[in-house]
Amino acid sequence: MSFKDLKLNRPILRAVAEAGYDNPTLVQEKTIPLVLNKKDVIVSAQTGTGKTAAFALPILQLLFDRQDASKKGKTIKALIVSPTRELAIQIEENFTTYSTYTNLRTTVVYGGTSIEPQKDTLKKGVDILIATPGRLLDLHKQDIVNLDYVETLVLDEADLMLDMGFIDDVKKIERLCTREKQVLLFSATIPYKVEQLAQTILNTPERVQVATNSSTSKNVNQLLYYVPKKNKIELCLHLLRNTIKGNIIIFRRTKFGVEKLEKTLLNNNYKADSIHGDKSQTARQDALTKFKKGTINILIATDVAARGIDIDSLDAVVNFDLPSIPETYVHRIGRTARAGKNGIAYSFCSADEKNYIQTIQQLIQLQLDIIDEHPYPLDPKAKPIVHKSKKTGSKHKKGRKSEASKKKKKRWY
Repeated sequence: MSFKDLKLNRPILRAVAEAGYDNPTLVQEKTIPLVLNKKDVIVSAQTGTGKTAAFALPILQLLFDRQDASKKGKTIKALIVSPTRELAIQIEENFTTYSTYTNLRTTVVYGGTSIEPQKDTLKKGVDILIATPGRLLDLHKQDIVNLDYVETLVLDEADLMLDMGFIDDVKKIERLCTREKQVLLFSATIPYKVEQLAQTILNTPERVQVATNSSTSKNVNQLLYYVPKKNKIELCLHLLRNTIKGNIIIFRRTKFGVEKLEKTLLNNNYKADSIHGDKSQTARQDALTKFKKGTINILIATDVAARGIDIDSLDAVVNFDLPSIPETYVHRIGRTARAGKNGIAYSFCSADEKNYIQTIQQLIQLQLDIIDEHPYPLDPKAKPIVHKSKKTGSKHKKGRKSEASKKKKKRWY
């Protein structure tokens, strides 16, 4: 099937062709006709499957006939809500690319940067708005954003949105839009709480599922290293010197862990930068740009900061800390081996993370390849380190008076 078969018009087809896409991906093939037919849709598909174009192209097509309102007369007809700034920026880039030969105006708003320039753009009038929940509600409160004309509402990465605690914001945004709108919900996985949300805000939705939730790319070689927690940094340096080459993302569980590893790598003369939630939007964007341009080749990140980041040629992913949620492992390693390329995922497992490996292997229905040949093996009998409090209890038995109180004291009474 080609994009022509999906009933898209010439200006959109031209922009798609110039962006280098010939044929739609499976998720695009299944979703685009449903969106064009004004159906509500739930799409379950991993990142890297072409989800953004699956809603961007039909939205542009639906709005194409009404694109020539004067700028002032433009109202927000499509609203895309995204959990993170990076994702929002990426979606906006896609819309801008595909709408090259239209007069449709798109803009993106997110927190962590000045609100004034965003207000100015919105006052000029836009057709398509991409936003993170917090900033969108701020702008609505200030009467800068009017959602009375929204015809299509897209909730992207819904599972992450709910994990990040945006459920109430999402429901509020949905209520602020018109009742007759079309709702498109995209999620890598459909856990119970996403299902619940879908039932409350979608109207007899069509479902599109592309591959199973647990699918990991056949092109990713998944390697497992058992290593004591205290030796993970040494193992990481050892592999960077001898084995891991090219562009690499290293995942850590905490912001503190990300910064500690970044400092170590910089001290060892590696070209590295990091992204995590405490960094300003500008700093995060700079790190990403440097990585995409090749100024640095190692990016250290927490899961939330890295979700949905689209990097074309990623040679390896390192799970420095294993995730406690097995689906997160699938997202992480899905960053490499995209679009038919090959990639390698390296996972470091300490004694207290062995349970995580079990749940990951159950989900992906695959045994990871264990690499024993390395300088910091974990003793198979090693028990997880349990940090105990050094405080000891009172030396007096419970219910007994202390020696001091037993001495007869002169009372003031």
